[in-house]
Amino acid sequence: MKKLVAFFSASGVTGGVAARLAAAANADLFEIAPQTPYTAADLKWTNPLARCNREKVGKKAIPLAAHVVNWEAYDTVFLGFPIWYYGAPNVIETFVREYDWSGKTVALFATSGGTDIAKTAVKLPALMKGCEKIAGAKLFSPGASEGELQQFAQSVTEE
Repeated sequence: MKKLVAFFSASGVTGGVAARLAAAANADLFEIAPQTPYTAADLKWTNPLARCNREKVGKKAIPLAAHVVNWEAYDTVFLGFPIWYYGAPNVIETFVREYDWSGKTVALFATSGGTDIAKTAVKLPALMKGCEKIAGAKLFSPGASEGELQQFAQSVTEE
């Protein structure tokens, strides 16, 4: 069974969790990145004109910097992101629309300062061609323990 941890991380928090989850799950790691990287000003959500706000309000697709090689080889995909505006950032929506998720075990993980992942776990599969269900969804703190990450990985791959 070949596994992939694909993640988007604006500030490095989700990236840190993703790297540790990949190690715990014995999975490959792929960073989802926008073609035009975000600057600190782009991410300043308190500014209504910041790029992150314009993208979310405008429901814009975000061109990606790279694509997963040998997507078909992966049986299990852990998809990670920070929660923005109670959901996945637009770059994640672009990513999931680009692939066929048929036959894959899919699990979501996120980081957030206060919003849970429940609404995203319900909404995101509708954008994922062929995705039958989400096998797991978990919100992690930046300091998630190795035990927490291993338990999540095992719960997803044991189904």
